Amino acid sequence: MRLHPFILIFSLSSFTCNNNENAQIKKQAANPNKPIVNEDNHTLIKDIPLPNGFIRIENGNESFATWLQNISLKKDKTVYLFDGSAKQNQTAQYAVLDISIGNKNLQQCADAIMRLRAEYLFAQKRFEEIIFTDNESTEYKMTVPYDRAHFNKYLEKVFGMCGTASLSKQLKIVNNFKNISAGDVIIKGGFPGHAVIVMDVAQNEVGEKIYLLAQSYMPAQDIHVLRNPLNEDLSPWYETNEKQIIYTPEYKFYSNELKAW
Repeated sequence: MRLHPFILIFSLSSFTCNNNENAQIKKQAANPNKPIVNEDNHTLIKDIPLPNGFIRIENGNESFATWLQNISLKKDKTVYLFDGSAKQNQTAQYAVLDISIGNKNLQQCADAIMRLRAEYLFAQKRFEEIIFTDNESTEYKMTVPYDRAHFNKYLEKVFGMCGTASLSKQLKIVNNFKNISAGDVIIKGGFPGHAVIVMDVAQNEVGEKIYLLAQSYMPAQDIHVLRNPLNEDLSPWYETNEKQIIYTPEYKFYSNELKAW
């Protein structure tokens, strides 16, 4: 059973946004039903611009990393909850992924990551690899029929039985944070814990890496690309450096919490 105790959320209001973003946020507060428009017109993750001197790391055409780079972004940058209402905090996101969240309060943080991994394997027709484990190491496998309706029912069961604690056990530790790759997960296993997924990675000529993060949260909500609250000039990209703490708009992670499939 999934537990939902109160958790402390770091508010992005303590960080600085540019004037245009502040104007959009004020409009959203005045009229929460009015969408925040994606004025940048980015249509895919790989359309998000890079800082000068960086290029995206290329991966195989059928890799999870490449699949993530080609996820579509919504024109509406508003983050909506599972019930169709707008999330109270509209300052954390840079863009919103065009990925279903369903109409139940199920697809939260780890669930969204499992959704992305499962959607990738489903698109690749690698159905027998769609396996997730709960906290007792019980396996939940995708079974026939391999159609969308059955897939959606399977995911609902996974979301109800698995979470950050179990996903953290299922994933493999990445010992060096500078080896970060698209598709990796930064995860704090717990009840509830939290998790974000690395959507894209780029590198400059001296080997320095930057990366994009995306999340869902509690309650279930649109998966969204996160801003970098500590470096507005670099945002939405994050840099790999010697710091042990990774501050995202609504959570704090540590570099030793990076894991891979």
